[in-house]
Amino acid sequence: MGQSPSGGARRSHPEPSADDAGALFGLEDLRTGPAPAGTARPGPPIGPSFRDSPTARRLLSVREIHAEPAAAASPRGRQILARFPAARIIEVDSHWRIPALHGNEGNAERWVRIKSEVLVLGEKKTLATRPNGRSADWIAPGPANGCAMACAYCYVPRRKGYANPITVFTNIEQIIAHLGRHVARQGPKREPNQCDPGAWVYDIGENNDCSVDALISENTADLVRAFARWPTAKASFATKFVNPDLLLLDPRGRTRVRFSVMPPDDSRLLDIRTSPVEQRIAAAADFLEAGYEVHFNLSPVVIRPGWQEDWAQLLQLMDDVLPRAVKDQAAAEVIMLTHNRALHDLNLTWHPRAEDMLWRPGLQQAKVSENGSRNVRYRNHAKAEAVAAVRRLVTTYAPWLRIRYAF
Repeated sequence: MGQSPSGGARRSHPEPSADDAGALFGLEDLRTGPAPAGTARPGPPIGPSFRDSPTARRLLSVREIHAEPAAAASPRGRQILARFPAARIIEVDSHWRIPALHGNEGNAERWVRIKSEVLVLGEKKTLATRPNGRSADWIAPGPANGCAMACAYCYVPRRKGYANPITVFTNIEQIIAHLGRHVARQGPKREPNQCDPGAWVYDIGENNDCSVDALISENTADLVRAFARWPTAKASFATKFVNPDLLLLDPRGRTRVRFSVMPPDDSRLLDIRTSPVEQRIAAAADFLEAGYEVHFNLSPVVIRPGWQEDWAQLLQLMDDVLPRAVKDQAAAEVIMLTHNRALHDLNLTWHPRAEDMLWRPGLQQAKVSENGSRNVRYRNHAKAEAVAAVRRLVTTYAPWLRIRYAF
């Protein structure tokens, strides 16, 4: 996950057709039962879904949906409304500017509760794919923004204000069409790089967790299916949530899942509402068998007393648990913690204990990010030493784990 896509974009909004007649009705007219026949793509044709399980319901118990009218009236929007029939619908002009939600300082004290109970539906107006070159070749226009989980260091909410629930973009067909045109323009990858030796890699989850999004709609499944048809490209997303429903798809090796891991004690303090680290590691073999490429994010690396010993234990656990098939294709990204003063102040309202570990002024320096945000990161010398230490630990305890990049 990262800053929102920006830059020159080609707008792609088809003219309304007879099939779009639902867009002429108000939101109050949409609560008429399940989505009409022919508007919904069928989900996996196997048994009960994990997203209907008590575990999923605890993570997402949606009671309030803020919706742009066109998003709610779209086929994907109707599917989502049918999934949460008891939720109250609130019409909004813009998914990005909801004063009662993002602009209400009092919401900070309900940070986690809002993530569970509130959902936003909108249309992604700007479709832009921009170059990256580190984790992926390209950052795709994502299918969502925000998350139901509550990692204390997440940078997505820095731009939103006092609440950061999931915003689902319902115009998924336009997003996929944009990506298809972009993939076609690139042609075959001519030279290998750190992203991938043979395929163009597109990060589809920069501002969201696609595993969690799959609890809400078929957006993630649609993207996995699309990339399975494109032989020159791969989708990629990082996740801290194990969603078994994704095992029912058929990615055909064209989607890379990057399980983010850190020492379990750090995760219990910082990765609120996520799957346990041990569960993420254990899931790797199942995802590989289901046809995914499986990588790992060692992220974020937080410097605190005893951190190297705990990372050594984590890497030993991975070496013990992961089968040879996972090890033979695995690679990792090492990402040192970047923090932010506004997020620090917000965290103090709901999770001050996390800030004891994250906010280290004596060890950190100012950093201006690509989107102009004023963040803090570890001082150059401390960061360089820590990255070198992680590389040594990997060489010692998990020598099979190739580090694609570290920063």
